[in-house]
Amino acid sequence: MDTMLNNKTILVTGGTGSFGKQFIKTILHRYSPRKVIVFSRDELKQFEMQQSISDDRIRYFLGDVRDKDRLHRALNGVEIVVHAAALKQVPAAEYNPFEAVKTNIIGAENIISESIDNNVEKVIALSTDKAVSPVNLYGATKLCAERLFIAGNNYVGESRSTILSNVRYGNVMGSRGSAIPYFFKIRHTGQIPITDPRMTRFWITLEASVDFVLSSLEMMTGGETFIPKIPTMSIMDLANIIAPDCEKKIIGIRPGEKLHETLLTGDESRDSYDLPDRYIICPQKPSSTKWGLPDDQISRVEESFHYNSANAPDKLSQKTLLDALQKLGYDIETPHKKVACQN
Repeated sequence: MDTMLNNKTILVTGGTGSFGKQFIKTILHRYSPRKVIVFSRDELKQFEMQQSISDDRIRYFLGDVRDKDRLHRALNGVEIVVHAAALKQVPAAEYNPFEAVKTNIIGAENIISESIDNNVEKVIALSTDKAVSPVNLYGATKLCAERLFIAGNNYVGESRSTILSNVRYGNVMGSRGSAIPYFFKIRHTGQIPITDPRMTRFWITLEASVDFVLSSLEMMTGGETFIPKIPTMSIMDLANIIAPDCEKKIIGIRPGEKLHETLLTGDESRDSYDLPDRYIICPQKPSSTKWGLPDDQISRVEESFHYNSANAPDKLSQKTLLDALQKLGYDIETPHKKVACQN
C-alpha cells in the first residue's frame, strides 16, 4: 500500500470541484492522511460535499485564494498543497478579464508565498494545455501561474524546504462546460454543432488525472512541469460516437479556440525529458535521483519536438471512450446500436 500521504495534512484548493472531490475520495481510500482540508469559496458545494463524503478526517474551510490572510490561517500545519482552484471558463474569462487575473494569477502567488511562509513541504498546481502558446485570457493566466510556481522555488530560503511544481494536461472527460456533457445535453435535438471537423483534443479521465497528480507529487523535486502521455480524439469522432444519428452542423472556430491543442512546444523541448508515461519540463538540471527512475527510462526530448493533439501517437478508441462514459454515468448504448435522436 502507498504511504506517501500517510499521517500528512493535505489542503486542496478548489476542493469542491470535480477534480478536488475525486482527489479527496481517492486519498482517503488509498492513504491514511491525518487531515484533509477542503478550501473553497462555495458554501453550498461544501454542504453538498459533506452529505456525500462522510469522514472525520475532512475539514471544510470557506475561503478564496485571493484572500491572503485567510490562506495563511488555512495553511497553518499543512504539509501538502494541491492547487486546483481557478476560473476556467474561457468565455467568462474573456468577459471578466481581471477577475480571472485575480484568481488565477494573484491567487497563485498567494498560494506560493503563504505555502513558503508556513513551511509547506510540497505544493503542486494544476495547469492546462491552454497555457501553451495561449490564444485566450484563461490560457494566458494559467501560463503566468505556471511560471510563478516554477520561480517560487527560488524564493525558498535556506531555513525552509518548500518545493513547488506543476502538472499540465488536457480535457477531462465529463468535466463541467466541456464538449461531452454538452453533446449529451443537446443530442435529443437531432443536431450537434461542430466548430471544425479537423479539431482534435487531448482527453484524460478524472481518475487518471488524480493518479497522475499523485504520482507527480511523489516524483517532484521542485520546478518541474509534468505532462502525461494521453490519447487524443477529433471532435467529429467524439460527436459521432455520442450521437451517431444526429446531423453535424459546422459553425466555425470560436474566438479563443485552437484547431489543435499543444502540451509541449519545440522551445520547451530543449529543457524536457521523456519518461515511459510522461514528459517532464525541467529548466533546472534534475537532481541526481532522476525522479526515482533508472537511467534507461529517462531520455532527453529531441529538440524541436512538439507534443500536440494532432501528432500524438495514442488515439482514443471508441471502446475506451464508451467505457469511460459509462463509468461517468452517461446513458450509452453499445457501440453496435446507434443512439436515436429526436428531430
